[in-house]
Amino acid sequence: MASHRVRALTRFLAVAALAASSAHGQITLKSPSWSELSEHDRQVLAPLSSDWNRLDAQRKQKWLGLARRYPTLGPDEQERIQGRMRVWSQLTPEQRNAARERYKSLKSLPPDKKNEMREKWHEYQSLPPETRRELAAKPPPARVPGGARTPARPPAPAPAPGTGSPAPAPAPPATPR
Repeated sequence: MASHRVRALTRFLAVAALAASSAHGQITLKSPSWSELSEHDRQVLAPLSSDWNRLDAQRKQKWLGLARRYPTLGPDEQERIQGRMRVWSQLTPEQRNAARERYKSLKSLPPDKKNEMREKWHEYQSLPPETRRELAAKPPPARVPGGARTPARPPAPAPAPGTGSPAPAPAPPATPR
C-alpha cells in the first residue's frame, strides 16, 4: 500500500514539475556563439561562419548534429556536405525559406511519388550544364486545376540525406569577379 502511495506521489510531482516548466515557457535549446564552438565544429561548419550567430537555436542544434556525425562519413560524403553548406550559405533568406518549404512538401509525399521525383532529379542531373542553365532561367510552369504543375520543369533538389536540411537549388552559373 505504501509503494502505491509513493508511485502516486511521484506521478503527481512529475506532472506538477511539467506544468511548472510549461508555465514558464518552452525549454530553450543551447545556442552557442561561433566563438564557443569547438575547433572541430568550427572546421566542419566553416561555410556557415558568417551566418552562425544569426541562426536560431534549433538550426544551430541541427548543424551541430551534422558536425558530430561528420567524422563517421566517407570522404566523398564529407566533400558533398561541405559543397552543399557553401551553396546554402550563399542563399538569401527568401531562397532558404523556399528551399525549406520544398523540402517539407517533398518529405510529405507518398513513397511512390518520392521515387518518381528522385528519378526526375537524376534525369535533370544528367543533362548537359547549358541545358540545365536554360531550364533554370525559365519561369516555373503554370499550375493546372487541382494544384499540380505541368511537367515542364525538373523537381527541386532532394534533401541531403542525414543532414536534416534541404538541399539547395542548383547554383547559378559562375560569373567572373
